[in-house]
Amino acid sequence: MVAVTLLLTVSSFGMAADKYTLRLAQTWGPNSPILGETTTNMAKMAEEMSGGRLRIRIDSANKHKAPFGIFDLVRNGQYDMGHTASYYYKGTIPNAMYFTTVPFGMIAPEMYAWFYHDQGMELMQKVYEPFGLMSFPGGNTGNQMGGWFNKEINSVEDLKGLKMRTPGFAGEVMAELGVAVTNLPPGELYTALERGTVDAVEWVGPALDFPMGFHQIAKYYYSGWQEPGAEVQFLINDKTWNKLPEDLQAILRIAMRTAAYDMYIQTTHESGVAWDRMKEDYPNVTHKTFPPEVINAMRDATNKLLAEAAEKDDLAKEIINSQRDYLKQVRQWTNISDKAYLNSIATD
Repeated sequence: MVAVTLLLTVSSFGMAADKYTLRLAQTWGPNSPILGETTTNMAKMAEEMSGGRLRIRIDSANKHKAPFGIFDLVRNGQYDMGHTASYYYKGTIPNAMYFTTVPFGMIAPEMYAWFYHDQGMELMQKVYEPFGLMSFPGGNTGNQMGGWFNKEINSVEDLKGLKMRTPGFAGEVMAELGVAVTNLPPGELYTALERGTVDAVEWVGPALDFPMGFHQIAKYYYSGWQEPGAEVQFLINDKTWNKLPEDLQAILRIAMRTAAYDMYIQTTHESGVAWDRMKEDYPNVTHKTFPPEVINAMRDATNKLLAEAAEKDDLAKEIINSQRDYLKQVRQWTNISDKAYLNSIATD
């Protein structure tokens, strides 16, 4: 049974006005910075724009106890909505992971352009519709860091046998290169790194990594390749959606889209603040980039796995080709605008 609660009230015009309370389950823990703020912001906007007719109650992972189970909680009607990341559910719906990010793929502005002005939303709905779900972009972290490592990575050989937390398609790439990959929920990452359960952790970037305290354990902080524009998602049970009047559907769309964009710019701001503080307070943290040999191996493994996925599944092929074709087009503009600007003013 879908969890939506319907209350009947009387409007100021004397006509019956329906109030709706939706329940949202999120992957993140209580008071989670940025990610948790995104759902709170969305719910606040929806309530204000609807004049109180649409309220959204948020349950964090400590309440529902299923940080990687949001897909099932919403699909089965235990919750009306969810806030999570598509690639956490690659075991159930492999084609979902392309809507979070793809290694060496689109950066955040390119990804949003693909979603809203090309085929992204249409293809995403094609993946989720058979499960009775709707999916919407839920916020982008921007280009993520490659992770925290206890040792330097100077060659592909250094990756073999390394125990690392990294999810999604990047996890498959790393496994292809000999890494022992695991996916742990956010609340377990610090302890796993501290106790040596893993040798390396990839989470997000300074904005979210600094509060987690990884810099107190691992010395080497690598720039990324694996998540150039990671998009989380809002999931909605389609039965819940269909019970909402059209005006509340429109309000919910606007609230989700606005909150998603705000997460992107907030992450940019907070990452700048956190990295500046990290450099000052923890000078032993060493920023690194993976050497060309390792990057090339990662790229080759990515292309190999994408080709295999496209060969096995027609819908995967459609999504992969759509993203690849769009990237080929839009990256030309990125290169002569943002990239050229940054290169031209570089001082070191």
